[in-house]
Amino acid sequence: MLRHLTVENYALIERLDMTLSPRLNIITGETGAGKSILLGALGLVLGNRADIATLKESGRNCVVEAEFDVEAYGLEEFFEENELDWAATTTIRRVITPAGKSRAYVNDLPVQLTVLKELGTRLIDIHSQHHSLMIAGEGFRMQIVDAVAENGALRSDYQSRYAAWRRAEKELAELRQTAEANLRDKEYIEFQYGQLAALKLRAGELEELESESRMLDNVERIAETLGGSVALLDEDENGVLARLRQIESGFAKISDVYAPAGEIAERVRGALVELKDIAAQVGEEAGSVENNPHRAEEINDRLDAIYTLMRKHGVQTVEELIALEQEYGSKLGIIVDADAELNRLEGEVARRKEEAVKCAAKLTASRRKAAESLAGQTEAMLARLGMEHSTFVGSVGVAEGLTASGADTVDFLFSSSPKFSPQPLEKVASGGEISRVMLCLKALVADKANMPTVIFDEIDTGISGRIADVTGRIIAELSEGRQVVNITHLPQVASKGDTHFRVFKDAADGRTHLQLLTAEERVREVAKMLSGDEVTEAAMELARGLIEN
Repeated sequence: MLRHLTVENYALIERLDMTLSPRLNIITGETGAGKSILLGALGLVLGNRADIATLKESGRNCVVEAEFDVEAYGLEEFFEENELDWAATTTIRRVITPAGKSRAYVNDLPVQLTVLKELGTRLIDIHSQHHSLMIAGEGFRMQIVDAVAENGALRSDYQSRYAAWRRAEKELAELRQTAEANLRDKEYIEFQYGQLAALKLRAGELEELESESRMLDNVERIAETLGGSVALLDEDENGVLARLRQIESGFAKISDVYAPAGEIAERVRGALVELKDIAAQVGEEAGSVENNPHRAEEINDRLDAIYTLMRKHGVQTVEELIALEQEYGSKLGIIVDADAELNRLEGEVARRKEEAVKCAAKLTASRRKAAESLAGQTEAMLARLGMEHSTFVGSVGVAEGLTASGADTVDFLFSSSPKFSPQPLEKVASGGEISRVMLCLKALVADKANMPTVIFDEIDTGISGRIADVTGRIIAELSEGRQVVNITHLPQVASKGDTHFRVFKDAADGRTHLQLLTAEERVREVAKMLSGDEVTEAAMELARGLIEN
């Protein structure tokens, strides 16, 4: 429920504050006074797109702020899903900057317009004159019937099953396309995979082969260095090891007379141990290194084969070749397993479709029952509105296959006289008749939809007299279960409100203002709607009678 609305620097509005009743709020004013501007401002906090042209003064921000009581409407899950702070009293603020940038906040947390728009649809339903055109849309008619049938859970279940069926169909189509393409390329894939698999490549192999190749190319230099080193290290009398043993022995002998000698001898022994290990390793290496032309040729042949494939496939490493081999192998696996996988997916598609069809059948049965009930209730309410000879039919037909909303089409058929058979409402009904039908539909589904606030913008256009009074009574009845805001030109409707606002434009500054009327001001406003600018005593008395009744 909308508690309070504040508008600053929007179109013709300098500043406007509006505290609303929880039941029926009436807004009246002369044509051009700015009633539609008020709805435009409210639309901003409901997620409508903004335009820099809406700024009254281009040098400062436009700010629209709305305070809602949301405690009774089960929105906690929505707030949690969108990482918003839930509060029983929720404030939505929209700011439009002079640069044309738009910012939106829910309880002071910034939000995207998509979130704001979704939240808005759960808080307020606005019906203006052009919304009557929505009745020509099948989606709107379907929503009406589903609301009457209370199909929310069933429709959600169907949409889940429908989406699963379409995903399975898409997966099957993609697999068929892939399998057909792979089958056409089977020989090519087999050849490429065979070349790569024949080499039995392994990660890191290229670096190892290149290293071994360089060694074999320089085997004589290596052998000469290793052999010379062994001789220098381990020569009988003049080798490095023999000389180090002499040095160690010399320092050991003077350690009792020269204090540092013991430490030096110990360090020399450490060096001696390390050099012995080095000498042993070098000796082993010298024994293993030999000229092996056969191995060198073998390595060069394998390197040539690897380099050839790397150039062919435009890659830089063996690891990339291995990845290509795996890719070709996977494609061959898909080709081999395609029939089995296609059979599995075809079964999955059939199963998913059967589930969706069964759920759609439940929806159809529910909608047909609801459409029959909707027709009877609508005709009864239309009779109250002076259309007692009219016929309204909710027709649930068969769609061409499954759709996102089920297997049905929904049409609203109408006839204003028993002389004529019912035809599509949007084709045969006048504007006034469509407005009255829309009022009936909105009134009938309001409880089912659990909409906190309903706003009517001149839904009573084209009616007068007794029918206008009945229209006001229906709107007043609707407000017994929720907040209603009604913009009207009819005194019979205006007299039914719990709270009455007058919108007017100041002739001096051209600004739009909003006035909450006192009881006596309200009588005068209704009297003015009855008699025009010159309010007579008779009009005042008639206005009092309308309000009191």
